[in-house]
Amino acid sequence: MSNSSSISHFLLLPLADTQQLQLLHFCLFLGISLAALLGNGLIISAVACGHHLHTPMFFFLLNLALTDLGSICTTVPKTMHNSLWDTRNISYSGCAAQVFFFHFFLSAELALLTVMCYDRYVSICKPLHYGTLLGSRACAHMAAAAWASAFLYSLLHTANTFSLPLCQGNALGQFFCEIPHILKLSCSHSFVRELGLIAFGVCLAFGCFVFMVFSYVQIFRAVLRIPSEQGRHKAFSTCLPHLAVVSLFLSTGIFTYLKPPSISSPSLDLVVSVLYSVVPPALNPFIYSLRNQELKAAMWKLMAGGFQKHETTCKFLQVNCNKSYL
Repeated sequence: MSNSSSISHFLLLPLADTQQLQLLHFCLFLGISLAALLGNGLIISAVACGHHLHTPMFFFLLNLALTDLGSICTTVPKTMHNSLWDTRNISYSGCAAQVFFFHFFLSAELALLTVMCYDRYVSICKPLHYGTLLGSRACAHMAAAAWASAFLYSLLHTANTFSLPLCQGNALGQFFCEIPHILKLSCSHSFVRELGLIAFGVCLAFGCFVFMVFSYVQIFRAVLRIPSEQGRHKAFSTCLPHLAVVSLFLSTGIFTYLKPPSISSPSLDLVVSVLYSVVPPALNPFIYSLRNQELKAAMWKLMAGGFQKHETTCKFLQVNCNKSYL
């Protein structure tokens, strides 16, 4: 192929060689995506409907749940479609859209995790200034800045990547469109510009990581100075879920982009990419609701209300049917 204008579609990496294994992967991805949709949907509904959860921590958690829903809906549906119909094709425009939205939601998630770390730092280390530093307007501005910066960053990456001439075929070594695998198809030295953008993004991610480490050092020092055991337990219960989510997200993402070529292989790349792109959206709701009693109670109340409403509707229909029968 002479250049990217002659490419009408890309070929994604199949998850398995046989139709039976393809269907097995389809069922696995279906289960993970349903768990992510259910968990994140419950968090969004519980925070939106529970007035006692209208605090900065849960406001940012709602935004994080939106990024999880967006990221898993960007890659998994196409993968499930290809596994079910035993195909590998994705259109050129579909690949560009997948790259844009994937990096948009991942960048927004990293920015929101950093802001949530700042929220935990202020609430524990500077509780007297919490209302002024994290008022409703400040929270809205920080969330808007996270989404806007992610939009600009992903737009810049997508426009630069798909402006490169591609002449090394159209087969991608990944089950979704990912920038490093698209760059391998480039036949121009201008891909160095995109590598520079990736390096800049890695530096930003490392800066966020350093900020989180510094914040948590201060947080743990402050928590250990709390005299009561109940107070320390409450502080840890709000910090440990965030720390677990950050560790899972950053460790798998950094390993994906910075692993040495000597240990790179298609199977390892596939496993690691699933760990950082598919698994976290399904695990994050479970991690956050596991130790947060307020969120857990709100989610149970929401589900109980739904079941009660469903039971009332069924009884109403049953009574009407009995009356019409009589």
